[in-house]
Amino acid sequence: MSTDLTLNPDAGLVLTDDERQKVDSYKEKIDLNSTNTLIQYGVAAQNKLASFSEGVLRQVRTKDMGEPGEILADLSNKLRNFDDAVNKKSSFFGLFDNLKKRINRIQSEYAGVEKNIAGIGIRLEKYAQTLMKDINLFDHLYAENEGYFREISLYIIAGEEKIKEMHDVVLPQMKDEAEQSPDQQKAQAYRNMEQQVNRFEKKIHDLKLSRMISLQLAPQIRLVQNNSATLTDKIQSTIANTLPLWKNQMVLALGIVHSQQALEAQRTVTDATNRLLQKNSEMLKESTIQIAEESERGIVDMETIRKANTDLFTALDDLMRIQAEGRQKRLDAEAELVSAESELKNRLLANRPGV
Repeated sequence: MSTDLTLNPDAGLVLTDDERQKVDSYKEKIDLNSTNTLIQYGVAAQNKLASFSEGVLRQVRTKDMGEPGEILADLSNKLRNFDDAVNKKSSFFGLFDNLKKRINRIQSEYAGVEKNIAGIGIRLEKYAQTLMKDINLFDHLYAENEGYFREISLYIIAGEEKIKEMHDVVLPQMKDEAEQSPDQQKAQAYRNMEQQVNRFEKKIHDLKLSRMISLQLAPQIRLVQNNSATLTDKIQSTIANTLPLWKNQMVLALGIVHSQQALEAQRTVTDATNRLLQKNSEMLKESTIQIAEESERGIVDMETIRKANTDLFTALDDLMRIQAEGRQKRLDAEAELVSAESELKNRLLANRPGV
């Protein structure tokens, strides 16, 4: 079995020996004299695909891609409180709030944020593990979808071979027998079989639509899987780089506040601290915005959807055109058949002995 689905199913499949045997088995069981057989042909595979497609849809709908953003937003609020504590200016009544009390307050805020960062790291790690399980699950779904694609393809191949046999051998023979026989039932039998073949052609077309659904599912599964992998990479980068960076920046800010105890020029140190905190704030803002923007990206490119629809519409248009041409040819043949029957009867009547 191939490891990837092609976006051109009409290019044909390379069948294994077992698949060839299945095609032959499906073909032998096709009874065009049985309407029920035509109705049920390939339905089992179609139902499997429908259930599978619904399962994939439920899997995608249950994904909450906003959780990492919510976790980081909560951390941003904690950092903002820490920043407010560091930058809080003393009012007239703040004269009684001496430097020691301010440092104690900042240390308390730092302890709270540090603990929050550790908790967030654990939550993000768990979320990353969940995404890794999802990635493995999508590998399984992709392989399962490929199995449905090939199963439906086997039904299509068997059906098309049967249709070709009917058009090339069976229908021409029935038509010749009807034209050469005065028995009107043979003409009716030919007409009935022609209608059954046409109905079976429509059934094969339905199977091709089901196969197209499976074909479109393949890149969709990969897109969702790639999005999960991308988000996993971002989470791991956040754990390894962003969280330690924030913690280090808070340590630096806290160290600057501590240095105020040893500085006589408190105004100068305060200005330097403010500049550093502004720079840290800008870094936090940019990092948070980037993470939020990446978390809000769509999981499916609209260009992919449009391309899939365009190809599908083209296939449907071509199919309708071919069926219309086939229908017209059959109508023309029917008219010729009536004329031939009439001419044959006239000849028979004209050549009767004794007339």
